[in-house]
Amino acid sequence: MNKTNSSHLFPRAKKVMPVGVNSPVRAFNAVGGDPLFIKQAKGSRMTDVDGNEFIDYVASWGPLIFGHAHPE
Repeated sequence: MNKTNSSHLFPRAKKVMPVGVNSPVRAFNAVGGDPLFIKQAKGSRMTDVDGNEFIDYVASWGPLIFGHAHPE
């Protein structure tokens, strides 16, 4: 899985958000790796800044505060 853009965004995010994430998982450093940076979502599908597509099985638990592009 390509995570080049997410890897570049993580250090920038750390400068403006605690531990670089806007999530209940504040101790992200203990998790390891770099978080995904979601660019868009529609329905249950999310796409990150690297073009990887995911199914949101967690029902937007923090990452998509504006929802999943409901048509209304």
